[in-house]
Amino acid sequence: MHATDTGPRARVVTADDGYAPFPVRATPGTWGLTRTVVSTPTGAVVVHHRAGPDPLLLLHGVAGSWSTWTPLLTAAGGVGDRGLVLVDLPGWGSSPAPDGPFGIDRVAGVLTAVCDALGVGTVDVVGHSMGAFVGMHLAVVAPERVRSLALVSGTTVATARAARHPLRALRSLPAFTLLRAGLTVTGAAALPVLRGLDRIGLLPLLAAPVFTHVRRLDRSVLDAFVDELRPERFTDAARAAAACDVDRWCGITCPVTAIAGRDDVFARVSDLDALRSLVPRTRTVLLDDCGHFAHVERPDAVARVLGLV
Repeated sequence: MHATDTGPRARVVTADDGYAPFPVRATPGTWGLTRTVVSTPTGAVVVHHRAGPDPLLLLHGVAGSWSTWTPLLTAAGGVGDRGLVLVDLPGWGSSPAPDGPFGIDRVAGVLTAVCDALGVGTVDVVGHSMGAFVGMHLAVVAPERVRSLALVSGTTVATARAARHPLRALRSLPAFTLLRAGLTVTGAAALPVLRGLDRIGLLPLLAAPVFTHVRRLDRSVLDAFVDELRPERFTDAARAAAACDVDRWCGITCPVTAIAGRDDVFARVSDLDALRSLVPRTRTVLLDDCGHFAHVERPDAVARVLGLV
């Protein structure tokens, strides 16, 4: 497996760590995390956190929660003694649905409120998929809070365009567009369908486009994929992406690292070039043999790229 830095100074990082070597574990004590419920302007959110220097704020994607990050934490040895803030975004994980519509400004306000409640000032933000999109917006509206930003399998420029023009996106980003359409039609009924497919052994077939080697995954990864997917929140997030002006990202001044899997069907590899055009300080890394969950499929490589080990 090769991770290729596509920035001005290209480099190749070789890793032989195996595919998806670690399970998803909802065991906060393993990393010294404390579970806290924080009141925010949109309602309560659940946070797992640990005090320490140079805190990391980890933001999950649409089929995730705080526990989705545990393979990366395992690969990084718990990131030493650094502080950790893992948020279940409003309506995901254990956090209740927000009071009112899901909007990118409101989510940024939630994150600011969480950091204030925990006494955390500046953070290094690491976001997966939708969490990367949220992290970019946080760096725009609260630049004083974001020391650096890492996008892991981020849904960014191509996703925003696909969300605005779904018919056109059937060609440019078909997996995202078809999933959005399916979840919009089925809504909450999608979850019983997924669980039914799981019972008869067809879930790997459905999840195959998301992961490069779905049958090599630990069972806990697929369990989390089903348990953490929130169909109605997915469609809310797609609407928020459609309304986002990505040109505002040009104002981001902190260092940005964007990591993408070559096999990702929910984000385009061309997003790496697009991000570097919008944010010149962006370092871009492409992981071979990797799909949409780089921090689960290739956690060792991601940990090294981000300097967590």
